[in-house]
Amino acid sequence: EQAKKVAELESTVDHYEDEIGTYLMKIGNAELSDEDSQSVSLILHCIGDFERISDHAYNIMESAEQFHNMKKKFSDKAKKELRVYEAAVKDIVDITFDAYDRSDIIKASRVEPLEEVIDRLNDEIKKKHIKRLRKGKCTIELGFVLSDLTTNFERVADHCSNIAARIVGKESEDDHFDAHEFRRNMHDGYVPNFNEMLAQYKLKYYTPLLESQETA
Repeated sequence: EQAKKVAELESTVDHYEDEIGTYLMKIGNAELSDEDSQSVSLILHCIGDFERISDHAYNIMESAEQFHNMKKKFSDKAKKELRVYEAAVKDIVDITFDAYDRSDIIKASRVEPLEEVIDRLNDEIKKKHIKRLRKGKCTIELGFVLSDLTTNFERVADHCSNIAARIVGKESEDDHFDAHEFRRNMHDGYVPNFNEMLAQYKLKYYTPLLESQETA
């Protein structure tokens, strides 16, 4: 039932992106104020990231269906790790969507440090899976499902970061705006308190993962 709902919503998002994108392209050719032009550019770029997030949600649903059909279970350890990862991804999605909805630059600036922690979570969970595989505590088949899940989680976070970068950099945005380059600038001190926010998110999500011990 939930899987069906995800599929329906993903199809709806595709339709909205097409309709909104077509409309924005039309009004983009009109004479707009600088502020309106910036808004059109922001929305036009962000709807692409929103659509990609829905694609990854669909992929996660397919992984869940595959896992269900296998009639197997992750180890308790893997479940705990995934819950931490899931919580971090839900957090970054909530922050990003709220920042976009409110055009809140301060809230948007919280996204990139969390995305960096999510990258580290992704790497750490893969390392832990390999250790379990070597000890015979997991299977290659389950590892494929885990890899699909973590990859889609990480890519959702990437698209959130793209959206946040465009919100933070809206005032400086032009036709040649590069969200990836701007994200690097955010790392290099463009966003105040970046390192403090990074430390907070590491403490909330990354540290518990590092401190967890393998079960016998």
